[in-house]
Amino acid sequence: WLPNKRRHCANSHLSSSQYCGNHSPESSSDSRRRVPCPVDPSHTVFEENLEAHVGKCPFRKHADALAAQPYYSKGINSGGGEAGVAAVTSAAKRASVHKLSEEEFWALVAKIRSAHTAAAVQMRESYIAPDACDKWMKGQVDRKVPYQEKHVVQQVSIVGNMETFGLLPRGGAEDAMKEIAVKTAPAVVEFGAGRGYLTQMLADCYGIKNIFLVERRSYKLKADRSLRQNEGVKLERLRIDIEDLNLHGVKALSGSPYLAIGKHLCGPATDMTIMCCLHELHNRTEEKGHDKHQLRGLALATCCHHLCQWKHYANKAFLSRLGIVEEEFHAMTWFSSWAVDGDHSSHDSLDSEDTSSEVIRGTEKPDPEIVGVERIIRGIPGVERSALGFMCKDIIDTGRMLWLRSKGLDADLVSYVPSDVSPENHLLMAKCRS
Repeated sequence: WLPNKRRHCANSHLSSSQYCGNHSPESSSDSRRRVPCPVDPSHTVFEENLEAHVGKCPFRKHADALAAQPYYSKGINSGGGEAGVAAVTSAAKRASVHKLSEEEFWALVAKIRSAHTAAAVQMRESYIAPDACDKWMKGQVDRKVPYQEKHVVQQVSIVGNMETFGLLPRGGAEDAMKEIAVKTAPAVVEFGAGRGYLTQMLADCYGIKNIFLVERRSYKLKADRSLRQNEGVKLERLRIDIEDLNLHGVKALSGSPYLAIGKHLCGPATDMTIMCCLHELHNRTEEKGHDKHQLRGLALATCCHHLCQWKHYANKAFLSRLGIVEEEFHAMTWFSSWAVDGDHSSHDSLDSEDTSSEVIRGTEKPDPEIVGVERIIRGIPGVERSALGFMCKDIIDTGRMLWLRSKGLDADLVSYVPSDVSPENHLLMAKCRS
């Protein structure tokens, strides 16, 4: 049991410990260094065992099979970041902020507030529940699909905003069937699909028949079985990292108009998704004079801005115009977690039990041993930290919206559910003009 993450590890524990090798406290303080496996970085091995492990890694078979797929292209959606450059961890971002002088820290806060005033879109509330989703709102759906009720309101509003924005027919499944009859109904590609319940709702309420689920992990209790039982539905699950997905190589999607969707795309996954959909390789015309793929539009609920990386971010030019450089961007991403966690003073506060934005650290008795930026942060009321966190999220997502507009799409950014339903409530939408 991992108390910080509130979940169980799937690996077997060591014979001399209650922990597995990956999570053993002893291994972290051991002089032997653990490094990510190059085959699948989700697990680590001792550095001296790395060469031997790579040859027998249980993920090797999947990695080799994936590399042979026509839609696999290593790093195609990386955003032009330098190959081999490691991601900046949250711990490194925190350390960088804490190295600032007090004057530098307050100057950075002032720059963020100024940038938000000058450039961030004014977030418009758009909480929509379309008639087509009534049976989901009323719980009149197949309960063999083990979706969580708390996500229904979010999914319904995403779908409702798609309908209002013109990405879906207003009449729901009935009007969608008319499109299917004339073969103009779009396919749906769900990025970071997880168990696929957002697409499940689209299939139930709007008659979507051609479905592609993109997810790098394997999930139990997913919607695939229910979707496949839906008459006429064609479903393909692509187990691949979005960074490496070349839609040009997905044969079953060839020649089809499609919508790109995603619910809570963590950190750089949003940037990689819009790169994937708008990459120049996907827009090259064929010999017959038409686009091989026809993107109609996208709807992406962004999430986990604290994981964003400069090397992947789509609109670095936007940040540069605001005077924000790489180190300041990573500080902004670290601040963004304050929007969902009022107490960011600990090393791993996103996993803390108290996630209320009303925590007021400034009322605590000052600890004389805490100095510098950490002391400043502890003295800022939780509501003020939360407000700064939301500013950072607004700036990051505004840049993404403006990047889509620069590519010739109509784009919008809205708050699709109240923050008390989910503080991760930004929905980025875009549609092609032709």
